[in-house]
Amino acid sequence: MRAVVLVGGFGTRLRPLTHSTPKQMLPVVHRPMIERVVEHLGRHGVTTAILSLGYKPDAFTDAYPDGRCAGVDLHYAVEPEPLDTAGAIRFAADHAGIEERFIVVNGDVLTDLDVTALVAFHERRGAEGTIALTKVDDPSAYGVVPTAPDGRVEAFIEKPPRDEAPTDLVNAGTYVLEPSVLERIPPGERVNVERVTFPAMVADGTLYAMDGTAYWIDAGTPATYLTANLDLVTGRWGEPEPGVHPDATVEGHVEEAVVESGAVVAAGAVVARSVLLPGAVVEAGARVTGSVLGPGVVVRAGAIVEGSVLGDHVVVEGDQHLVNVRLPEG
Repeated sequence: MRAVVLVGGFGTRLRPLTHSTPKQMLPVVHRPMIERVVEHLGRHGVTTAILSLGYKPDAFTDAYPDGRCAGVDLHYAVEPEPLDTAGAIRFAADHAGIEERFIVVNGDVLTDLDVTALVAFHERRGAEGTIALTKVDDPSAYGVVPTAPDGRVEAFIEKPPRDEAPTDLVNAGTYVLEPSVLERIPPGERVNVERVTFPAMVADGTLYAMDGTAYWIDAGTPATYLTANLDLVTGRWGEPEPGVHPDATVEGHVEEAVVESGAVVAAGAVVARSVLLPGAVVEAGARVTGSVLGPGVVVRAGAIVEGSVLGDHVVVEGDQHLVNVRLPEG
């Protein structure tokens, strides 16, 4: 089984962390996000992951020059221009020569979904395409998917107003597709799978969906990226993993946090419910809570950072108290 992994986006929701790094190369507890995505696919029989690349593709090819990631072969498909989700799927599949059933995943979704069960469900239904679903509190930010009792999708409603959503089950970003789906997507054109391809399949009665209760998070925003990291540290997602990297220096107080390689928490500093990316420094007496500090950020002695996202090499002076800000802006 092969899988197309959509990793070509600009990561605008995660700025400023993605100004220099594609979001799927950001670490999630000491490992790039893409490794966790690909490793999960490998556990369910995927032998080759086709990375549909666009933004900063060299970050991926440089990280995995031998074409292997988490025990899975990689195939790089670099879009000449942004083709949106369906266009990217068609481009990557054509580039890799896919002519059989395949899987598609969004590269910023972290989950323990039983992909094997999803494929089996797809096969039992004789579906052309099958979507994994997950339940969310606010469906207005996602593609909402009402289904018949047998799983046949009755509609595909992209980002409806919250009070108009017919269900709280949404598209979880993992699909099983037959190669015939590719013929529905014009090659080289910008096409959205949720707004164009899936509704056309709904009209033909060939799209199914399977409910899921698996852990699931779209880690494409600062809040959800932070949550994904903390869920791994606390055991809310899988077995708890140590949050402090062996190459970090921690002399202060760290509580429910991730401290990456080369980061420093000085004596008397407090870091709670936060992520410190490689080389970030929190000096003595400083306090960081509910925040993500990018590589090389320095929080000077006495400064306070709350609920904020700081990009590469930002310096917070000792007399500053930052609350719910993103720096640099834009």
